[in-house]
Amino acid sequence: MKLKFFGAAREVTGSCYRVETESVRLLVDCGMFQGRDADTKNQHALALDVKELDFVLLTHAHIDHSGLIPRLVAEGFGGPIYTTRATCDLLAVMLLDSAHIQEKDAEWENERARRGDKRADKNAAPLYTVAEARASLDSLHPVAYDTEIKPHPTVRVRFRDAGHILGSAILEIELDTEGVTRKLVFSGDLGQPGRPLMNDPTPIEAADYLIVESTYANRNHKTLEQTIEELTDAVNTTIERGRGNVVIPAFAVGRTQELLYLLSDLVRQGQIHGRPHVFVDSPMATAATEITLKHRNLLDEEAQEMWRQHMNDQGDLSIRFTESADESKAINLIRSGAIIISASGMCDAGRIKHHLRHNLPRAECCVVIVGFQAQGTLGRRLVDGAQSVRLMGEDVPVRARIYTIGGLSAHADRDALLGWLGHFRKSPRQVFVVHGEEEVAQDFAADLNAKFKWQAVAPSAGQEFELA
Repeated sequence: MKLKFFGAAREVTGSCYRVETESVRLLVDCGMFQGRDADTKNQHALALDVKELDFVLLTHAHIDHSGLIPRLVAEGFGGPIYTTRATCDLLAVMLLDSAHIQEKDAEWENERARRGDKRADKNAAPLYTVAEARASLDSLHPVAYDTEIKPHPTVRVRFRDAGHILGSAILEIELDTEGVTRKLVFSGDLGQPGRPLMNDPTPIEAADYLIVESTYANRNHKTLEQTIEELTDAVNTTIERGRGNVVIPAFAVGRTQELLYLLSDLVRQGQIHGRPHVFVDSPMATAATEITLKHRNLLDEEAQEMWRQHMNDQGDLSIRFTESADESKAINLIRSGAIIISASGMCDAGRIKHHLRHNLPRAECCVVIVGFQAQGTLGRRLVDGAQSVRLMGEDVPVRARIYTIGGLSAHADRDALLGWLGHFRKSPRQVFVVHGEEEVAQDFAADLNAKFKWQAVAPSAGQEFELA
């Protein structure tokens, strides 16, 4: 049995792993790279014979785990893709949105090249088209949590709730090979326990081979109470001055819904003053919110109660979901009193770039960063204190205040990761630490060797292991 790492190996994005035995080949996740050198990496990401794959398993809908599915299918993969029903619903929105953004970005680059911009790519083309993304949805096969499926005579799989976003899953995979059964567990992205909306990650007690994420394995998040205090201060300080806007780059799935929950609750409690106007400027976030309502039985009890009490009525919070480009542009005419929640969460694509372009130069505004920012992304440059950033072909000064609120991350922090790993009753034969920046992943593997006496390594991209 072999395990090969095509992405998210000593980096955070591009999750993609192949498992191969003498009788079956399967892929776990097929994610897009983001950040530094992403375009080049995505062009060469699927360095495998896709037609030889029997099936694909998807842990969840985030683009860094699912974003190359349309390209996989367009290149000839014809097998089934298994994932949770909520993930299927989200992908119907997210993959089309991803394709649309790529098409528009390619058009923009080509237009810049026609205008004589030497920095523009005159041969820009999307990784895949909207039509290819739509066609790939036919390959999706929905499965329920905790129900065993048998996608191949030698393979049994269970999807467990990972508590990361709606529909996210831990994969328990049992493979019969050479007369023995081996169990592989892929953590996917694990959620932080005790968070709004999502259930805690499902404990797993045994695995022969464990593949575990390490996004925040080097630090702990601020407490939810500290996070709420910082969010409240950012909003009140900006809105009460009466001169600026609050811009929040947020992932359309999970983070946007969580922010609406928190803002609604804070207004209801009187902690956020007045009646701020919240604009959710992302068609994908609007669709994701509707899907969240459809699958609200997957949320924790407190979140289900909030949706019943607040979202239908909206209480004292003014929320407007904008759809058209004209509606989005109109938001940028608002000079003060607006909370603008827009995608993408790492600021590298979508409508958020326009809102940053209009608000970053204004000292009376603020930008609230509420999620992980990969190396090389615009969001990471803002977090690292850039004085100027390039947006839409222009150099834009950064005068707005930048708040980094780590406590809203959908990823488990160091203590939460160790707590989840502590449920294993015996040592796996080997542990592979993935989905973390190089130093973080390597250090966490060393920590697991020291703390649990496990054989843990942080594989490199392209590395393949023979599993006993």
